Amino acid sequence: MRKDCFYEHIFQVILSINLSVNNSSTKSTIGEKQSVANVLNAFSSNNLSRKKWSKWLRPTISHHHGAYVVLLVSFLTGAAAAQSWSIATTLVLICALLAFQAEYPLSLQLQNRRSWRPRYLIWGFAYGAVATAIAVYLYWQTPLLIWIYFGAIAALIVDTIATIYRQQRSRINELITFAAICSSAPFAYVATTGAVDHSIVGLWLLNTLFFGGTIFTVKIRKPKTSSLLPAVIYHLGSVAIIVSLCLVGWLGSVTALAFSVATFKMLFILAKKEWYCTVPIYRVAALETVCGALFMAIASISLLPIKPIL
Repeated sequence: MRKDCFYEHIFQVILSINLSVNNSSTKSTIGEKQSVANVLNAFSSNNLSRKKWSKWLRPTISHHHGAYVVLLVSFLTGAAAAQSWSIATTLVLICALLAFQAEYPLSLQLQNRRSWRPRYLIWGFAYGAVATAIAVYLYWQTPLLIWIYFGAIAALIVDTIATIYRQQRSRINELITFAAICSSAPFAYVATTGAVDHSIVGLWLLNTLFFGGTIFTVKIRKPKTSSLLPAVIYHLGSVAIIVSLCLVGWLGSVTALAFSVATFKMLFILAKKEWYCTVPIYRVAALETVCGALFMAIASISLLPIKPIL
């Protein structure tokens, strides 16, 4: 009897030890799981914050590829008219590109004005601040640039109002925007030479009229604006304006021939309207790029000085 009691007592002691060990191991396991979960939560929150900041720090780049062609061609024709290249010319190109990039995020913010987008505001301010600093420096060198700045500011105000009222894709607003982008031609000329004359105004109008035709031809592809009449009237009026500029001496006759590229393009579209309206957009972009390159070649070569070959 005593042996049975002794064994029973030993069994109870062993059982209590096992239960205490199991409880302690269970508590340690739960504690370990909680600590691991806390580490994972902290790591995930850090990753989310990093992703958020990296998203804000990612630069905004305009996807309006056609505008790059307009800006570069206009700038190069202006530099060709100046017949020289200086540090100021390079600064003009940088300033024009940054000003163009600054408009893009601000326009997106206006289109989505129900919610604030810090990334748009940050990069719009950053681009605009650098462009303004360069513009102020160039103005300090050449005060005549103030008139070009006034024109660019006026175009920005008009575009802002049009964006607020959802009219940024209207023909008039896009034509005003293209005129502002084409002002990179007189911008380069005045900053490089320090002077302004009637010929550079004529060159600015030539660039604006040439690239403005793209607004009317591209809209032919859309069902609501598929009529050919606005495009035909625009090109006929542009020809009349360019002829008038040649007659008053604001534009050279050879330089004016660069607009013939737009005329032939319009005739091609009239003959191949069905193809033009149904072809993929990248082919239309390629057509416009080739026409822009031809226009730039004719205009620039006509403006460069002719030197005799010895």
